[in-house]
Amino acid sequence: MRRAAALPLIMLGVSAAVFVAIHALPGDPARLMAGPQAPESTIMELRARLGLDQPLGAQYLHFLERAAHGDFGISLRDGSPVSTVIIERLPYSLALGGLAYLLALLVGVPGGAFAAAREGSWGDRLLMAATLVGASLAGFWVALLGMEVFAVRLRWLPLMGAGDWRHYVLPALVLSLLPMAMIVRMTRAGVREVLRQDYIRTARAKGLSPWTTITRHALRNALAPVITVVALNLGGLISGAVVTETVFDWPGVGRLLVDSVRYRDYPVIQGVTLLSVLGVLLANLLAEGVIAQFDPKARSA
Repeated sequence: MRRAAALPLIMLGVSAAVFVAIHALPGDPARLMAGPQAPESTIMELRARLGLDQPLGAQYLHFLERAAHGDFGISLRDGSPVSTVIIERLPYSLALGGLAYLLALLVGVPGGAFAAAREGSWGDRLLMAATLVGASLAGFWVALLGMEVFAVRLRWLPLMGAGDWRHYVLPALVLSLLPMAMIVRMTRAGVREVLRQDYIRTARAKGLSPWTTITRHALRNALAPVITVVALNLGGLISGAVVTETVFDWPGVGRLLVDSVRYRDYPVIQGVTLLSVLGVLLANLLAEGVIAQFDPKARSA
């Protein structure tokens, strides 16, 4: 509850930091909008119309006043409300990210449990090596490799864009690699620790198989750190998908952020960044609630 109460103050501090950082970027959005051949008088008039000629503090207070009423301003690029621009792109990011993290969970949790049950075996070592490679590879490089193999040479999948289910396959796989590797490793570590507890020895003494012992007893108590990792990654879904969405020309919020930085579209950058931060904070609160259901110690903390 205390963290929930502190949420407005955190968002206020983040919004101030983001506002200052964005306005410190090189380049003049009014000059970009007017074009390279525009006279200085036109640029000055445009800056005044956009409020960019005001002191930074006055601009920030004006932004807070509008944001308090749900108005994050107008896109400098196309004149649309920022909220409308983000809402149009958000479903694409949520669909892609949701599919990627579902895939990461479906592979990562059973994979980590298997590795813990077969600790020291060739399967465990092979899986750990695979997770190390998956966590180390740059998403940009994996995306280009996947496009070259499956889209250009084999022509099994579309190269870019969003459309039917086939357009989701490559970007979802690329986006799932890092969280999948983390989930496998954290599940393995958590299950290994739980397997050393006395009640697990008791369960084994009753004749339960190693896999039954893990699925019925160990896995539930080992999932708290996994839930935390998943929640944090889900909260940062927008920022984490920037590279993937850009490479695959995916019309999500991550790609919107890249385009907005390129065109110095301050209101959209602020809106997307604050949405991403809010997602991380809310995901943290949600993770605490879910962990409390798995771990009684966390409930009393």
